[in-house]
Amino acid sequence: MVFDDIDKKLLQLLQNDSKQTNKALANQLNLSVTAVFERIKKLENQGVISKYVVLVNKEKIDKSFVTFCHIKLIQHMQEYVIQFEKEVNKLTEVIECYHISGDYDYLLKVAVKDMEEFRKFMVEKLTNIKHIGSTHSMFVISEVKHTTAISV
Repeated sequence: MVFDDIDKKLLQLLQNDSKQTNKALANQLNLSVTAVFERIKKLENQGVISKYVVLVNKEKIDKSFVTFCHIKLIQHMQEYVIQFEKEVNKLTEVIECYHISGDYDYLLKVAVKDMEEFRKFMVEKLTNIKHIGSTHSMFVISEVKHTTAISV
């Protein structure tokens, strides 16, 4: 999909703060409010903008202990993949899950209160999912960069 400079700037502005009014966006883009509204609707209808969300501060809700977990299934069979993905989607501690290439099958991003809560998550939830062969966890020491904005 090809975007003109105005669409690119509009997407950047919305990714930085989607609560801006169309009037505020129009002022920044030197467009009419109607033109901004129509561009946003076009981007939504084309699926470029898929939804609007609130980003929650992990520290404020006691979920600042972030861990990345590599998961290897015992076998990479369709049945095992489907079952694992179904079960991992139920785990509220898992905030991201990727099916990946390489030595492991999945990469999970887990957010919990602390090490004790992570241990409980591993023992009582994650390792109870059938067909997991092995796990490897890495704990975040500090967050160097975190963004949800995608460059257009």
